[in-house]
Amino acid sequence: MSLTCWATGSIHGVEENEGHSWVSEMLQLPLVVTAQVDLLLVLVSLLAFWTRLSHLSYPNAVVFDEVYYGQFVSLYMKRVFFIDDSGPPLGHMILAFGAYLGGFDGNFVWNRIGAEYPTTVNVWSLRLLPALCGALCVPLVYLLTLELKFSHLSALGAAVLLLLENSLIVQSRFMLLESVLIFFVLLAFFSYLRFHNAPSSSWSRYIWLILSGVSCGAVVGVKYMGLFSYLLLLVVASLHTWKLIGDKTISHRNVCVQCVHRVLCLVVVPVLLYVFWFYVHLSFLNRSGPHDQLMSSAFQASLQGGLSRITRGQPLEVAYGSQVTLRSSVSQPIPCWLHSHKVNYPIRYDNGRGSSHQQQVTCYPFKDVNNWWIIKDPGRQQLVVDTPPRPVRHGDVIQLVHGMTSRFLNSHDVAAPMSPHTQEVSGYIDFNVSMPAQNLWRVDISNREAESEVWKTILSEVRLVHVNTSAVLKLSGVPLPDWGFRQLEVVADKLFKAHSSSLEWTVEEHRYGTSQEQKEREAELHSPTHIDVDRKISFWAKFVELQWKMLTVKQEESEHKYSSSPLEWITMETNIAYWLHSSTNAQIHLIGNPVSWGVANLSLLAYQLLAVVYLLRRRRGLKDVPDGVWDQFVCLGCVCVGGWLVNFVPFLLMDKTLFLYHYLPALCYLYLLSPALLEHAHTHLLSSLTHQRALCVGALAVLLSIFLTYRTFCPLTYGSPELSAHQLQGLKWRDTWDILYRRR
Repeated sequence: MSLTCWATGSIHGVEENEGHSWVSEMLQLPLVVTAQVDLLLVLVSLLAFWTRLSHLSYPNAVVFDEVYYGQFVSLYMKRVFFIDDSGPPLGHMILAFGAYLGGFDGNFVWNRIGAEYPTTVNVWSLRLLPALCGALCVPLVYLLTLELKFSHLSALGAAVLLLLENSLIVQSRFMLLESVLIFFVLLAFFSYLRFHNAPSSSWSRYIWLILSGVSCGAVVGVKYMGLFSYLLLLVVASLHTWKLIGDKTISHRNVCVQCVHRVLCLVVVPVLLYVFWFYVHLSFLNRSGPHDQLMSSAFQASLQGGLSRITRGQPLEVAYGSQVTLRSSVSQPIPCWLHSHKVNYPIRYDNGRGSSHQQQVTCYPFKDVNNWWIIKDPGRQQLVVDTPPRPVRHGDVIQLVHGMTSRFLNSHDVAAPMSPHTQEVSGYIDFNVSMPAQNLWRVDISNREAESEVWKTILSEVRLVHVNTSAVLKLSGVPLPDWGFRQLEVVADKLFKAHSSSLEWTVEEHRYGTSQEQKEREAELHSPTHIDVDRKISFWAKFVELQWKMLTVKQEESEHKYSSSPLEWITMETNIAYWLHSSTNAQIHLIGNPVSWGVANLSLLAYQLLAVVYLLRRRRGLKDVPDGVWDQFVCLGCVCVGGWLVNFVPFLLMDKTLFLYHYLPALCYLYLLSPALLEHAHTHLLSSLTHQRALCVGALAVLLSIFLTYRTFCPLTYGSPELSAHQLQGLKWRDTWDILYRRR
């Protein structure tokens, strides 16, 4: 549609002269404003907003994974640090921003599905941003189809498939992240193809390239699965760039400039944005919380509250006479500290093997006065810090004296209780049985920057090497039997890996000892260590540590009632019950549109078969379609079939609990493929007008079936109207679906 506005004007009351003639001529020229509006795009956009945003506050109760994401939103509102091993922080920040817009203060307990939201919680605001992203996916698919150089009719078909997909509607209408991920993926591909298809003489096209890079940074920032779509886009961009390099009509300078632009926008910008999401995340979440124990002592000490209240103002340099607690660097997810107590190892273990019967040394997962040790100079008897303090450096030989029992940390050629291939570690007791003390330990600072590095509180990661045997103090992590109070075994291991974190220990709490007498020292060890001085670590240190924890620390996962395998997704053998009314049959399920789901699978199979036929015939020198159409067909496969593969195949290799909603990003690529492939067949494969008309009639019949199926499952998509038990039974199209109902 075009809108045209005409405007004319003249100057009256002013004497005409040469100075004003040009003004008069300009005003007398018609001023034309032309706007083109794609009514199909407007229509599908309005329908998308209506299907995704209408009655968004219903149900007024916690729905499925809102329990999971809601906890993180509450922590954001309270600025409490957390770690989510399932993905980077951008998705959580988007959800938290929606909650902030609605005035949510974080004071809601997300403890069960179906819990009613109080009147103080703006449910509409909590779900708004995912719903907006889900709605915008529909016009984006329309525009992306056009950028793949297919017709507006194909674009409309792709938009309708997304519009009437029940599972995408359900996933968009709640405080979940799949719709946000899909939105940024589609935006990244649309922006890149818009840049690629624009005339090379237009500098404004680089705005689209920058937007594509920003979207790629957001894709990876929402969920790690987005990385595969980002890599696919890089592959497509690399192929286009390789073709550009071979174009001899473009100067060398211009080729270099365009390559640099692509690298900056598609590689540098996403990397910088990825780091930026974590900078905002770590800057905002500066308070201690339940996930602190996953992080190092230095990280914990940088947060307000928690460990920082204990460690604030501690002496930085460990000295002879220092009183310290030693935390194992590998103790995950629960921290533990080197510990001893007034109980000896049993004379004989259950298997008949003998022990040294000396004092037990363990790793204890709770704060306790028996976690304190004193750093002693082997050449001196005193257990207090000199004035000025003498710092302990890398390579120094020390003794460790247990603060409450005065036993020396010792090891010898006696098998450890639970790990007999390693040495026992004990608190030395002189039983006068020809077992001399072997209590010297060499300090090895593994993260040192210089050979004379001083042992530092919290910052230094230290290995304690037994001088007599060259074994290294190590947390084996094996729980001891009842005689060891189920505490964790500590051993000395000669066969150690150079970079094993189980060998490293960190000084967490630290004070300078001032009492030489045992009773005075025990009273000193019971006193608090708090001093009002702050200490921070750099953002990069926190960023690197958080990355490592997110990739390596996996929280416990149990089998879920609605979990499923990737192969079950293709045929939709499973569903997920998201919400069930407490007293009626009203309920919401994640169930896809079976007809459009089947169309997607057929399109995937048809494209692969057609591609094989084309390739074989082209290999024989037979070109069924012109080169331009072939390039279009290949690009369609790279984006759509490639997008399906990179979003489906990785799940086959994952050892984690998976759900049907993990398949939705891959499904969107197939909905993009189906109408485009249909157009290709209609235009280039069917020469008979009768066959073309039959194909069109068949396509209309399928679209009508998709709409009728969408309407049929709407009660399970929106939770209303309530259906009877008989009606619900009629919606159980597959025996494997778990649809709940109450008999009346």
